[in-house]
Amino acid sequence: MQYIVTAPETLHAQIVLPASKSISARALIINALGGGNQTLQNLSDCDDTRVLIQALQTLCKGITEEEREDQIFDIGAAGTAMRFLSAFLAVTPGKHILTGSERMKHRPIKPLVDALRQLGASVDYQETEGFPPLRIEGRVLAGGKISLPGTISSQYISALLMIGPCLANGLELQLTGGIISRPYIEMTFALMRRFGIQIDWIAEDRIAVQPGMYRSAQPFCVENDWSGASYWYQMVALSSDPDAEVVLPGLDPDSVQGDAFVKTIFARLGVETEWVSGRVKDSQNIMGTVRIFKKHTAPEFLDYDFVGQPDLAQTLVVTCALLGVRFHFKGLQSLRIKETDRLNALCCELGKLGYELEERNGCELLWDGRRQKISEEPVFDTYEDHRMALAFAPISLVNGRVRINNPEVVSKSYPQYWEHLKSVGFKIEES
Repeated sequence: MQYIVTAPETLHAQIVLPASKSISARALIINALGGGNQTLQNLSDCDDTRVLIQALQTLCKGITEEEREDQIFDIGAAGTAMRFLSAFLAVTPGKHILTGSERMKHRPIKPLVDALRQLGASVDYQETEGFPPLRIEGRVLAGGKISLPGTISSQYISALLMIGPCLANGLELQLTGGIISRPYIEMTFALMRRFGIQIDWIAEDRIAVQPGMYRSAQPFCVENDWSGASYWYQMVALSSDPDAEVVLPGLDPDSVQGDAFVKTIFARLGVETEWVSGRVKDSQNIMGTVRIFKKHTAPEFLDYDFVGQPDLAQTLVVTCALLGVRFHFKGLQSLRIKETDRLNALCCELGKLGYELEERNGCELLWDGRRQKISEEPVFDTYEDHRMALAFAPISLVNGRVRINNPEVVSKSYPQYWEHLKSVGFKIEES
């Protein structure tokens, strides 16, 4: 399937974003580890969350050990579910096989498996060493001290931290070689504490989790998604309408989401954030409304280290290129092991518009302003990666229209995206 997306001349909108899938995934795992007795409100309705809910519901049916023999869980393309369930199943009685899509079978899992084995977990590879699918035999684990590289996906770290309270001796995790995506680790900290667990940094690179039971007397409401907000910041930045503005309710002004930093990055590109009065306290969670609008022109050059917010990289790379803002972006090493190799995908797809991006050291992208003429209208590929479709559709605000292959991939994190675009005047035709 292909969408032809044609942009409106003006942009004035109020959009209710999807709930955060990062918070939803952590809340679901924590709730299941605590016995499933908590009330979770406003869970994300994206593919990743649905897959995780289905797996956890299956595990909570109360079936016998014999029925659990080699129970298969296919999580498709849901990387978060693969990592979080790997640790969860290691402490869940029964024998399980955890598998996914062909792309998932090429996404590395070895650092997490090695760490789980340090804890005494029974985890075996079913096909290729270091990659899913996995066969996991859940058991009681003593816990203790283990080490893990901090320069890889923070989801490995979060997966281990969340099972920490369920280990007899708790968990002390030593992170080696530096730490990337630290805001996502801090998100896990915040949610574990919210559900009654003692977790602390006991050194700059060492974390201690005390044994205990997850519990809370209060319902938990998942805030809306700052990653989803980034595409509306992008649209305001790219729109030719000088009065462009978008209102986004349901965001937390003190969010635990690392991608809330999008408001600071886009301020450098001329898009301002205003908190609208009348914040509402809901289930002990402060929710507010954001208004974003143009305030000044973009600079000629932007540099930024995305080590803490790698999921914003595609949005910013596309935005800067279309605005003609030269850039040097660092901290992109984790983009190699996402839904696709996002560094290569960005170079290839922006190359279709003539932009000559330079990849450096496997963790940097640069653009010095060079652009070749193109002879035909490009068709953008999405590489089974939701963020490619989400970040490339706003190009239509500059080019008039864009063609996007396999647009349905947005269901992974933002299933309402195309309907939201239509509601504000974008024309979307299926080809």
